[in-house]
Amino acid sequence: MIRATQVSPRHRWKEPPADNVVLDFDDRHRRRMAMTGTRGLEFLLDLENAVALRGGDALLLEDGRLIEVVAAPEPLIEIRGADPLHLVRVAWHLGNRHLPTQIMAKGLRIRRDHVIEAMVRGLGARIIEIEAPFDPEGGAYADGGHDHASDDHAHHHAANDHASHDHSGHDHPAHDHGDQHHHDEHCGHEHHQGHTHAHDHK
Repeated sequence: MIRATQVSPRHRWKEPPADNVVLDFDDRHRRRMAMTGTRGLEFLLDLENAVALRGGDALLLEDGRLIEVVAAPEPLIEIRGADPLHLVRVAWHLGNRHLPTQIMAKGLRIRRDHVIEAMVRGLGARIIEIEAPFDPEGGAYADGGHDHASDDHAHHHAANDHASHDHSGHDHPAHDHGDQHHHDEHCGHEHHQGHTHAHDHK
């Protein structure tokens, strides 16, 4: 199987792609994984380190062809505040719970979570349910900390059971999201999300 061994960031490639892969947030953070493009091209993502891919990036195949990464729409909520200061306050609470958050011009986007939604409403913010690509801020999620490549903490807090571990120093609502996802070979377990476009490669 042909391999994709490099990533070309968005806006830095111009050649027409040979195919594209539609991936949600979880599947865009991988090191080694078999994939199938929407046009049927099969290849093995085989990077030196796990990379947080963004919509518009391209995977470079060994023969020089490019595979465009398309961010899949996901169930999200967009949070609107009364004013910028109010929105910053809400963002602080989301960050305090280690939730991947996408910062927009007039709001914040996170994955749907009824417990967090109740908290946000309690802070006086407005919630809008949407379906859109999820492209959160990088920070600790891109280069360590909660990176999928990290062997000592191989899951992220947006899509797991928060009751199963402890966060000292701040309170944390115990709840189970029910949002199943799967990890690459760095994890000791996998949860299937029903994607037909990609699967873990052992």
